[in-house]
Amino acid sequence: MTTDTKATETRAFEADVSRLLHMMVHSVYSDKDVFLRELISNAADACEKLRFEAVSRPELLADDPKPRISISADPDNKQITVEDNGIGMSRDDMAEALGTIARSGTRAFIERVGSSTEDTQLIGQFGVGFYSAFMVADRVDVVSRLAGSEEAWRWSSDGKGSYEIAPAPLEAAPRRGTRVVLHLMDDAVSYTGSYRLEQLAKSQSGHVPVPITLVEKPGAEARDIADGTALWVRPKSEIKPEEYTDFYRGVAGQYDEPAATIHFRAEGRQEYSVLAFVPGSRPFDLFDQDRKGRMKLYVRRVFITDDADLLPRYLRFVRGLVDSADLPLNVSREMIQESPLLAAIRKGLTNRVLGDLVKLAENEAEAYASIWENFGVVLKEGLYEDHERREQLLKLARFRSTGSGEGWRGLADYVAAMKEGQKAIFFMAGDDRARLEASPQLEGFKARGIEVLLLTDPVDSFWVTMAPDFDGKPFKSVTQGVAELSDIPLPDGAAKPDTATTPEVEGFLAFVKAALGDAVSDVKASDRLTESAVCLVAPEHGPDRQFERLLNAAGRLDKAAKPILEINPRHQRVLALAGLGEDEQAFKDDAAHLLYDEARVLDGDKPADARAFSDRLARLIARGISKG
Repeated sequence: MTTDTKATETRAFEADVSRLLHMMVHSVYSDKDVFLRELISNAADACEKLRFEAVSRPELLADDPKPRISISADPDNKQITVEDNGIGMSRDDMAEALGTIARSGTRAFIERVGSSTEDTQLIGQFGVGFYSAFMVADRVDVVSRLAGSEEAWRWSSDGKGSYEIAPAPLEAAPRRGTRVVLHLMDDAVSYTGSYRLEQLAKSQSGHVPVPITLVEKPGAEARDIADGTALWVRPKSEIKPEEYTDFYRGVAGQYDEPAATIHFRAEGRQEYSVLAFVPGSRPFDLFDQDRKGRMKLYVRRVFITDDADLLPRYLRFVRGLVDSADLPLNVSREMIQESPLLAAIRKGLTNRVLGDLVKLAENEAEAYASIWENFGVVLKEGLYEDHERREQLLKLARFRSTGSGEGWRGLADYVAAMKEGQKAIFFMAGDDRARLEASPQLEGFKARGIEVLLLTDPVDSFWVTMAPDFDGKPFKSVTQGVAELSDIPLPDGAAKPDTATTPEVEGFLAFVKAALGDAVSDVKASDRLTESAVCLVAPEHGPDRQFERLLNAAGRLDKAAKPILEINPRHQRVLALAGLGEDEQAFKDDAAHLLYDEARVLDGDKPADARAFSDRLARLIARGISKG
C-alpha cells in the first residue's frame, strides 16, 4: 500500500465492515430517513469545530465567517449532495474518521478540548452516523478541504469492504469544509424530490445551530429552509403567539389553535428544554390501540425520534418536543429510551404538564373545560394507571352529575357541597347519561338533594376501583351495597317517608326470595326507591353492576355475582301484591318473577328467560281481562 501522500490509495476498512455496515443498515436504524439527519449533524459538527478553533485562529474563517449547510438535489443523475463550510478534513482525518467504524473525530475533539466543551454544542458522539448514507446510496463520495490547507481530498466507497482516498483538484473542492455526494439506489430516488428533502431537513434538523439552504436542481437558486435558530431556546417574552401557533401546527400536524402552551427550560441535574402543546381539538390518532405518545426528542437541537416515551400514555394527546443537553447521541439512538436520564426527564416533564393543567383549571375554568371535553376520557386512564399522580389527576377530573346541569363538576366543588351526614362521593356508571338519570337507583338520592356523579366512559368503572378516596371521602356506587340514606336529612319541607315495613310486606319479600331462588342473592326492602317498585343492586363487596358487565363482555369474569333485588315497601303495586291471600300463590309467583324482570329491564338488561317472561305476561293479561 503506497505511502505517497499525493497518490490515490485504496484501503480496506478497519474491522469487519461488511458485517458492521449490514448491522447499521438493517439493525441500528429502523427508518432510512435518518441518513439526512446524520449528514446534517456531521456538517453542523464541522461548523461548530471551526467556530471553536477560530477563537484562537481567526484566520481560518478568512472571508467566509458565517457557517452554513447546503443540500442540493440532482434528480436526473440520482444524486443528493450535503455540503458545509466547516472545519473540513485532511487525508489523515478522512482515513481516521471515515475509514474506521466506531471511532469518532468528534469524540477525539471533545477529549482534546476537555472542559471547554460546554460552548461547542457538538452533536455527534459516535462516528457511525455517516454510514447510514449506505442505506440509500450504493456509492458515497466525500470531497473535503481542511480549513487553512492548500490541499483537498476525495474519499469514495461503495460500503462493501474498502474505500479509496485520492487528491482532489482545488477547483472541484469546497473552499473550506466538506461535500458529501450520495449516488442513490434506484429505490431511493424519491429523496431527490425538493418537497421531501425540505420536509425531512426541517422536521429532523431544522433547529441545528447552522442555517440550511436547499438547491432543488442544478442551476437553481439556493433558498433558505432553516435559519439556524430554535424557537424553544428563545425567551418566552420574545415569542409572539402566532409564532407558537405556527410551530404547533408544524410539530403537531394540526390546523387548529393550541388550547395550551407549555414552554420551559429545566436546569439542575438534567438540562432540557420543552415546548409542548395541548391541541385545540382531538388528534385523529387519539384512540390508537398502541396509545403511543407523539412527543419529539431532540438532543442539542438534533432530531432523534418522534415517538419517544416522554409522557405516560394518558397524556398522549400532548404534542411538542424535548431537547436535551445531556443525553448521548451514539450508536444507541434508536435505543436511547432505556437511558436513566430519559426516565428523569419523563418524570419532570409529566409533573410539569399536569401542574400546568391544574393551574389552568384553577385560573381559567372555561379554557380547561374545553380541554377536558376533548381529552378527559384519556386523562382518566391515568387515574387507573398512575398511582403516584392520582391525587393530582383527581384534581383535574371533571364530571357530569345530577346537579351540574350541562356543565362539568370538579371533585373539590362536589365535596364542598356535600350534604350533612354524607360520608361518600356517590357515583353511578353506565353507557348513557339519559338512561342513568332515569335509573330507579337514583330516586332516594334525588329526594334528599344528594349529588351523584354520572360516569359514562368505560374507563370510569376501572379507575373508581383504584381510587379509594378524594379529600378523605371514599367513592361509592349507588348500585352497590347499602345506600345509607337514612343518615342524610331530607330537604326542609320535604315529607319524611314512613320507613316501617308491614308484616304483610315482610312476608311478601320472603315469598319473592323463595320464588326467585338462586337468581338473586337476597331480596330487601329499599330505602333508595321513592317512585319505582324495584331495582337491582350489587353486593357490598365485588364489582358494581356496570363494572361487572364490562368484565363479562371482555371475558374476564369467571362467575357473575348474584344481584340483590330491592323492593319499594311503600309502592302501591307491592302493597297490593302483599295483600293477596293464599289462594293467589300462582299469581304471586308470576308477579315475583315479573318484578325481577322489570328490575333487569330498568337496569339495561333483558328478561332472564324470554319465553318464561312472555308466558307470565300472557297469564297476567288474561287475568286482567277475566277480572274486567
